[in-house]
Amino acid sequence: MRKPDEPAENILVEGDRSEEIRSWEQSIFAKQESAIYSVKRKQSLQARYIYGFIFFLTNLLAWFVRDYGHKFLHILHCVLRISLGCFIFFSSMFVTTLRAEKLQEARNSWHSRCWALKVAIYLLSVMVPFIIPSGFIQLYGQLAHVGAGIFLLLQLISLIHFLSWCDSKWMPDLQSKKCGFFGLFLSTIFYLGSFCGIVLMYIMYALDTSCAINIFFITWTAILVKVMMIVSLHSKVNRGLLSSGIMCSYIVFLCWSAIQSEPHTQKCNTKKMMAEDGDWTTILSFLIAICAIVMATFSTGIDSQSFQFRKDDIQSEDDDVPYSYEIFHFIFSMGAMYFAMLFISWEMDQPTRKWSIDVGWASTWVKILNEWFAASIYLWKLISPAVMRDKAINPEQHVQNVQVSV
Repeated sequence: MRKPDEPAENILVEGDRSEEIRSWEQSIFAKQESAIYSVKRKQSLQARYIYGFIFFLTNLLAWFVRDYGHKFLHILHCVLRISLGCFIFFSSMFVTTLRAEKLQEARNSWHSRCWALKVAIYLLSVMVPFIIPSGFIQLYGQLAHVGAGIFLLLQLISLIHFLSWCDSKWMPDLQSKKCGFFGLFLSTIFYLGSFCGIVLMYIMYALDTSCAINIFFITWTAILVKVMMIVSLHSKVNRGLLSSGIMCSYIVFLCWSAIQSEPHTQKCNTKKMMAEDGDWTTILSFLIAICAIVMATFSTGIDSQSFQFRKDDIQSEDDDVPYSYEIFHFIFSMGAMYFAMLFISWEMDQPTRKWSIDVGWASTWVKILNEWFAASIYLWKLISPAVMRDKAINPEQHVQNVQVSV
């Protein structure tokens, strides 16, 4: 209360000071809260690498058990059982982190911390499938074909999103007066690599006219490369050469990988002359498959612009999770199925050779179809804006013609 002899000016000064103190306290509280969110966000980002390491070790275990476990494990499809355990673990993480949006939520702490409990759950998940009846494992093997296909689709989506990012980052832009020399340099490198890869495949895998299937694969890949190059430079598309160059290199790699997956008994496959216990291409195939998982999770799963359940018009806040946890774990669960298919070469009852990955006609055709599908989706992505513009212009022209005739 105001004292009778207290000047009004003193009251105003004290009021200003109390307001300054409240403002200072709010500022300190905001900084402390921001620091807490920063720590939680860092823990969340670091958790990705731990999950990736768990996934990597699981697939190494599956590879070891497939090649050497038959001496002490006489159980049907040990690889599928380990894959099922990995699938169960990441599916449980998917369910328990579903719709996590804020860093202060318990689901964020569960995703980023509690590692002792999660390791126990992981070990239990891997051991349980070894007591499941073989009939259920056979059913899981059939479902794994579908899950592996879903993973390949997610991988393609993440690649196309990555290509869009490359275009916006390095290609010339007239509005921002960006010259894009680095993008043009990369385009040249990727296209040279694509053309050289096609020539080398003709030399290595199309030895004579009897290698008709390889000649068809390589020739059709060369046609796709040429078509994508022409379409990307068309005046109605005008997307430059960087993204198309990367995509061309990708489909050339898929063609090479498909031919490498042909059975070693084929005379047109130079791998038949290599050692029976595997070669460097086996290790390369494994590492590339791991990179595919990393690309899909760190590009598609992490980027909230690719897949998100929240509305696009909601602005990001300091306490928002840095990436979509449920999509992250979903991709790893599909990746577990994908790796199972690689280790059994997409066939349930065919024996696999030691130190081999993804070898057989089923693997070859899966990769070839994936190549053709990827090229088709990318070409549609190039031409769809022009097609949509033409569809939007034609109705307007029709309305104008009707008005003039009236």
